[in-house]
Amino acid sequence: MTTSPKVALVVGGSRGIGRAIALKLAQSGFDIWLTFHQNQTAADEVKAAIEAMGRACDLLKFDVGDHDAAKAALADKADRRAPDAVVFNAGIARDNLFVWMTKAEWDAVINTNLNGFYNVIHPVIFPMLREKRGRIVVISSTSGQVGQAGQVNYSASKAGLIGAAKALAREVGKKNIFVNVVSPGVVETEMVAHLPKEQILPLIPLGKFGRVEDVASIVNYLCAEEAMYIQGQVIGVNGGLAI
Repeated sequence: MTTSPKVALVVGGSRGIGRAIALKLAQSGFDIWLTFHQNQTAADEVKAAIEAMGRACDLLKFDVGDHDAAKAALADKADRRAPDAVVFNAGIARDNLFVWMTKAEWDAVINTNLNGFYNVIHPVIFPMLREKRGRIVVISSTSGQVGQAGQVNYSASKAGLIGAAKALAREVGKKNIFVNVVSPGVVETEMVAHLPKEQILPLIPLGKFGRVEDVASIVNYLCAEEAMYIQGQVIGVNGGLAI
């Protein structure tokens, strides 16, 4: 008898933290369904790297903020084969002081970061419940735990993800589905390249920014570890920025 490889759906997996998560899960033996929005070149590069490990990688191109597009990409696919793990990593920032924040800046962040959670998780949750197994890991942010000036929209969306994950964990735990949150601090990616490093480092007890691999290793544990008694928790990967 042969056992089919486990499948992980990595949402927002073409760059940065998502890319590191997809590669780490592939190393752990998962085939990957990798979603992305625009950067086809980056997605192709991740797919090639995963296939070089001997794992399969399906690319799914859609905007997570578009409910119909997400459903079209995922519903039938998940119904045929429920994913063993889902990592919701999609996120954008449109930073501005709240007094100057435009409706477009608010809507864009909430639609992608928070509405995207519903749009992606809803089509796959019933197949996972049917199979009575699965892991869901939501990537939030330290900004969603403690708030950050200039990021009212981003902090609201990331805090909303924490609440959504905790509530979902209560709903699906009895069906052997584990739902947890990983909350990165300042991690070296394109998203933080503009930040004043010299002002932020003194606030971090470890005195350094995180690496994408630091986040990926925790996500991998939550998705791949067989012995699991962690449910509805927020795991900070922030170097002590929020304690």
